[in-house]
Amino acid sequence: MVSDLLHHLDTHKSMGPDGIHPRVLRELAEVFTKPLSIIYQQFWLTGEVPVDWRLANVMLIYNKGQNEDPGNYRPVSLTSVSGKVMEQIILSAITRHVQENQVIRPSQHGFMKGRSCLTNLISFYDKVTCLVDERKAVDVVYLDFSKDFDTISHSILLEKLAAHGLDECTLHQVKNCLDGRAQRVVVNGVKSSW
Repeated sequence: MVSDLLHHLDTHKSMGPDGIHPRVLRELAEVFTKPLSIIYQQFWLTGEVPVDWRLANVMLIYNKGQNEDPGNYRPVSLTSVSGKVMEQIILSAITRHVQENQVIRPSQHGFMKGRSCLTNLISFYDKVTCLVDERKAVDVVYLDFSKDFDTISHSILLEKLAAHGLDECTLHQVKNCLDGRAQRVVVNGVKSSW
C-alpha cells in the first residue's frame, strides 16, 4: 500500500515544513517504501506521530478582487508529504469501515469518491421534478456550513466516529493525528514562530 501511495503522489503539490518534495518521494518510492512502512507500522502500534508531521506552514493564496484586501486571500496549510501518506492509510481504514457498515447514506455527496456538488444537484433536481410532476408541494432549505471542519471539536468528532463503530485502534490514531498540531505563517519567505 505504501509503495502504491508513493507512486501516485501528485508532484505538483507543495512540500511541507520538512522540505521533502513529493517528487523526491515519488521518484525514489522504491527506496522510501520500506523505511516509511516501518515508521507507519510503528505509528499504528504506538500511536506516536513524528513531531515534524504535526507541523504546518500556512501560506496565503490569492483568490480574486483587490490584492490589498486580506479578505481576498485564503489560508492553505502545507504539511509533510510523508505525514499525508500516513493520513491516507488512516483514511482508507475509515473508508473501509464506513463502506462495510453502510454508515453513510447514499444521499451523501460531499467528500465521497465519485460524487460532487454536481451529482448532489442532479439527484436533488431529479427528486424535486418527480415531486412537482406528482403535484406535491416542495419546500427547500439549503445550508452551507462554511469552514465547518475548521471549527469542529475534535472530541465530538471522535465521539461520532466511536458511535459509528470505528475500532479503538483507529480512533486512537485519529486522535493522535489531531492533537499537538503547530503552525506558522509564511509570507514572502518570512516565517513566523511556531
